[in-house]
Amino acid sequence: MRVLVLSVIVVICDQITKLLIKGVGIPLVGISWKGMPYGTSRPILGDFFRLTYIENPGMAFGIDIGGKLFFSFFSIAASVAIVYYLYRSRYEPLGFRMSLALILGGAVGNLIDRVFYGVLFQEAQLFYGRVIDFFDVDFFDVNILGYHLSRWPVFNVADASVTIGVVLLLFFHRSAVGDEDASIQSSEEVVPSLARPGISARNPAAANPDVDSSPPSGEYH
Repeated sequence: MRVLVLSVIVVICDQITKLLIKGVGIPLVGISWKGMPYGTSRPILGDFFRLTYIENPGMAFGIDIGGKLFFSFFSIAASVAIVYYLYRSRYEPLGFRMSLALILGGAVGNLIDRVFYGVLFQEAQLFYGRVIDFFDVDFFDVNILGYHLSRWPVFNVADASVTIGVVLLLFFHRSAVGDEDASIQSSEEVVPSLARPGISARNPAAANPDVDSSPPSGEYH
């Protein structure tokens, strides 16, 4: 379960970047960071990549289905399920477990926002916080059935971690299925040859009729 270190790293990076964007003040330790005004943008690579501070009550990339409380409990259940599955998969290939760890780290990162940020920043009650997003990337124009998309939905480190984890999970799962199919095919090619009538360890000549299996002359009386 040492792969969970990757999840912890994702959560730490996610929370630090969110607090730098939103701003945080801890008078007891002398920390006071103003952050960005809500709704403002700062160019990083011109208009292609910029930091845009927004908040959303939904899932990754601003998806909002079911309400805040639903997503909070859904994230908790999903995180517990992933931890359990990681334990069950502790002997699986490292790449497969790393993909699950990335998904877990992203889920926990956004879960912290939903559960605690409302209370921490005195904006809402427990479980009703909003997720902080800030990565704003340009995107080629898409027009499908009246839906127009010119920029990728604003996201955060947790969203990126979940997306990368899902892509890697599909890749490693597909590789594992391919290896399993190859192993099964190899077994099917070997087993029929051993199952042919008359072939056994006691009668190897049945597999090769050119071999003379009769005992040497004079060996038996």
